[in-house]
Amino acid sequence: MQITSLTALMHQHLALAREASSGRSAHTVYGGHENDLRQTLIALAGGRHLDDHESPGEATLQVLHGTVRLTAGGSDWDAGPGDHLVIPPSRHGLEALEDCVVLLTVAARA
Repeated sequence: MQITSLTALMHQHLALAREASSGRSAHTVYGGHENDLRQTLIALAGGRHLDDHESPGEATLQVLHGTVRLTAGGSDWDAGPGDHLVIPPSRHGLEALEDCVVLLTVAARA
């Protein structure tokens, strides 16, 4: 059994994102390319974004800290701490409306 403190990771990667030239930092919490299920903690400094990209499979996003905007197909959704979003299976992007940390869960397509 492995126990991971998302709170500790959140603080660590938010500090790294604030210092990084890209304005982001990420950590694989569970899985990897060899697994069907992957969970990644992503920290973004306010005003930064992840460019539009294709979805690698079924995916959800849980906001742990801050406020984000998920965009897809001409629509957008704002979410804050505790919100859980199902990511549409189309091109989408993510914007940090303020410093934020999210937990991305992806079930890769077989």
